[in-house]
Amino acid sequence: MKILGIGNAIVDVICRVDDNFIKKNNLTKSTMKLFFDEKEFKNLLKNLRIEKTVSGGSVANSIVGISQLGNKAGFIGKISDDEFGSNYEEGLKKEKVEYFYSKKKEKLPTGTCLILVTPDSERTMCTFLGTAGKINENDVSSDAINKSEIIFLEGYLWDEGEPKKAFDKAISNANKVAMSLSDLFCVDRHKLHFLNLVKNKLDITFANEQEIISLIEAKNFNEVIQFSKQLNKLVIVTRGEKGAVAINGDEVVESDIQKKLKIVDLTGAGDLFAAGFLHGYINKLSTKECLEKGTEMSSRVIQQIGARL
Repeated sequence: MKILGIGNAIVDVICRVDDNFIKKNNLTKSTMKLFFDEKEFKNLLKNLRIEKTVSGGSVANSIVGISQLGNKAGFIGKISDDEFGSNYEEGLKKEKVEYFYSKKKEKLPTGTCLILVTPDSERTMCTFLGTAGKINENDVSSDAINKSEIIFLEGYLWDEGEPKKAFDKAISNANKVAMSLSDLFCVDRHKLHFLNLVKNKLDITFANEQEIISLIEAKNFNEVIQFSKQLNKLVIVTRGEKGAVAINGDEVVESDIQKKLKIVDLTGAGDLFAAGFLHGYINKLSTKECLEKGTEMSSRVIQQIGARL
């Protein structure tokens, strides 16, 4: 298999809201909030009109994109044997993604992410991890990892305890490891651990500008370039309107954004960028071509609702 993703198996529930809804519910626009109380989460959901539900999770979105580009891809993520869990499994199968997980009845339900899209196309996420956040080393197949050229992890999944053990098992059995830092919230919460991963464990790191600046506590983007050069590993940074940059030792390659796009929803922009880049990487394209494929994929997904093409 070319790429195996390991991440939070979460059903994305997409809803349109106005800015007032964000303020009224004490949410911070464009960020992700974790809910630990199932009742509180359901309360938020009951007042909304659902536009679409998708088998999501950050890395799962990337893996589907990689599969759509014609690559053999698989995914590991924990679900429960409930309605959302069955929907999740079916959703991946439809996209020709091999799913390495046998669901059973869990104490917690299948994870759900409420994606609130405001009129400016920004998305604010409210996540109830459910059983997805309880992934442990027994849920991770060493055999599937060994048979994959690259594993792709998400920062959202990393947490102390069982998820960390699952992460460690995956990394120690992998041929090559890529990871997305996922969100500023994750970086700030696990800064020292993430820094250790980037420096010592990962072959490829995906981040946006905010995340990497926070991770290394840089004063400007030049410090990010210098830090990445010293790593001698592949670091890919998306920079919004400034495009994207890939740093690998002394090689620094930049790529512009696509212009005049009709942006509808920014959900999945980073996930599909990673899909395009990794597609290029496993098919031995140049770094510039990898960046361009990432940009093409993210440009396509932001012109529609949801994180799937």
